[in-house]
Amino acid sequence: MKRIALPDLDAMVAFGECIAAALRPGDVVAMSGGLGAGKTTLARAIIAALGHQGEVPSPSFAIIETYDPPAVRLPLVHADFYRLERAQEMEELGLDDYREGAALLAEWPEHAGGFVHEPGCLSICLETAETGRMAIVEPGPDWLGREPWN
Repeated sequence: MKRIALPDLDAMVAFGECIAAALRPGDVVAMSGGLGAGKTTLARAIIAALGHQGEVPSPSFAIIETYDPPAVRLPLVHADFYRLERAQEMEELGLDDYREGAALLAEWPEHAGGFVHEPGCLSICLETAETGRMAIVEPGPDWLGREPWN
């Protein structure tokens, strides 16, 4: 586990760029934290660093937004599970189909049953702090040696 201080937007963007540089198909970046903790901001930074230009809508209502090359470096699914009432709803959404060959940015992963059991999961808990935000990061085994903070 690693604690990373994110005192401002520039630090959040830089952290997102580091994650994007290490991201591979099959990875999951599971972002948890309270409302306003910065999950969508971090997701937008990652998506922009993967090459997407322009607006990045929050998937709060659509639940799933997809991004495909050449607009981004690798196929990507951005999901916001806040509105799910049961983890089984993921199956109804067809998340596994979207994830085939893609990386997943998951906001509110606990609403979807979590992803920490997957070796490619990078768990990030964002907390508000007096000096901005704090990211508590736990890499799954597939992230060892390519941690975005090294």
